[in-house]
Amino acid sequence: MNDAKAKPLLPIATMLTPAERLRVDAAGEGSYYAIHRDDVAELVQDIRMNRVGAVLVSVTKCDPRARAGVAAMVREFPRVPTVALLTQLDHSAPQAMLSLGSTGLRQLVDVRDPAGWRELRDYLLAAQGDGIQRLALTQLQMDLAGVPPDCWRFFEALFLVPPVVTTVRGLSQYMDVIPSTLMSRFFRSKLPAPKQYLAAARLVRAARLFENPGFSVANVANHLDYSSPQSFGRHVRTLMRMTALQFRERYDGEGMLQHFRATLVLPHLGRLREFRPLGPSWLARSLL
Repeated sequence: MNDAKAKPLLPIATMLTPAERLRVDAAGEGSYYAIHRDDVAELVQDIRMNRVGAVLVSVTKCDPRARAGVAAMVREFPRVPTVALLTQLDHSAPQAMLSLGSTGLRQLVDVRDPAGWRELRDYLLAAQGDGIQRLALTQLQMDLAGVPPDCWRFFEALFLVPPVVTTVRGLSQYMDVIPSTLMSRFFRSKLPAPKQYLAAARLVRAARLFENPGFSVANVANHLDYSSPQSFGRHVRTLMRMTALQFRERYDGEGMLQHFRATLVLPHLGRLREFRPLGPSWLARSLL
């Protein structure tokens, strides 16, 4: 069943000592995989190119020059989880930890004790779900209390599908429903087309990414699997009647989520509370 799909491993970029790399690789089995880098510039490149979902830096590796780079990275990408890793406590470690705190980095994990590795895995797994997606699902769960299970499944899928799902056909495959059937059910219920819901949900994610000053329009388009920045710009203009830069200035993730609710959810609650977009066959399969 699609509902049972396993989450892919979280890719993380690291700046660690050789010994730390081995331990991080061993600890990440089944949870994350590490892309090891030598300096902060490479970490930033990985973030911009959508290669990683989190960053791990060694306290030992953070000399004054590296700390300046970490500070700039945290300022440019505040929504990217960044963790400092402490594996040994030598004479320089206390000062390095204090200096890292001044960079804006707020998460430090001490793995000198085995419990620290569990803490690291738990933190990275929690970070794997995009914050705006969790917020969206929490808010929508309250808005849509009492809707049929398959109606909720549709809204849940909007924020759980990977960015490569860009069309109603792809969304339908994810939910095990025939695309034409899905579209006709929205039409018969006098609801906005499913492609409008999917397009707006993608822009909620885009607005969240734009909260990172280090991301350009091209970076955001790449993260969300648009064919080009121009394609992303056309999408924004069609849906929001503004340019991508105007969209960036006007909406953060939460603001775009409120727009999604105000235009596509709250005006249609009466119909949604009786809406069955996936049909009885889906419900039967889900109960197996």
